[in-house]
Amino acid sequence: MKGGLSLDILHCMRIESLSKILMRPSLYRSLMAAFSAALLLVAAGCAEDPRYSARTQYLGGGYGNAPSGAPQDSVSYWDGDGVEGKPSITISLREQRAYFYKSGVLVGVSQLSTGREGLNTPYGHFSIIQKDVNHVSSLFGDYVDSAGTVVVPNVDVTKDPKPPGAHFRGTPMPYFMRIVSGTGMHAGYLPGYPASHGCIRMPEFMAENFFKSVSTGTPVTITN
Repeated sequence: MKGGLSLDILHCMRIESLSKILMRPSLYRSLMAAFSAALLLVAAGCAEDPRYSARTQYLGGGYGNAPSGAPQDSVSYWDGDGVEGKPSITISLREQRAYFYKSGVLVGVSQLSTGREGLNTPYGHFSIIQKDVNHVSSLFGDYVDSAGTVVVPNVDVTKDPKPPGAHFRGTPMPYFMRIVSGTGMHAGYLPGYPASHGCIRMPEFMAENFFKSVSTGTPVTITN
């Protein structure tokens, strides 16, 4: 008992001594400074990586070279998981939104960027005629050199001549859902206004949900 009591007293004395050391003003300030620096590092790790800040867009990732400053998406949502019913899609060019229904019940809404002036997205009644999860454009993209460095960006292969030694690299269009000819819905950059070559861009998470919920033949109505 005496030996155990002596060890307990010695242990308490060590803790008390350590507490006194830690409470010294100079050491306390040093520890607090180190703790604050650690917090800043953690916060910096949660901030947007500056390498990708120029690719800011609506929720869901970026594709292509996009200017910064895209507005925040406060509209897009998906509640269709577990809901049964025949799918259909209505797209409003004026609102720049897509509405997803299952047997007439609205289960999702997506922000969009449709065709810009001169390359307008067609309106009318259509249906899904093709699905391609890893689609790449055969018309629009960049001319790149053998190392993959962009030589001429944002080209149209039907109009822009290819520089000597370069080759064409098509723009990725993930979760592509073709509705007519060269037009379809897919994940892509949304600057907050019509900006595409005619396709219907949406945030990646919305394109993924639309893609998994449609099949060939799903009706798509596009209104002006």
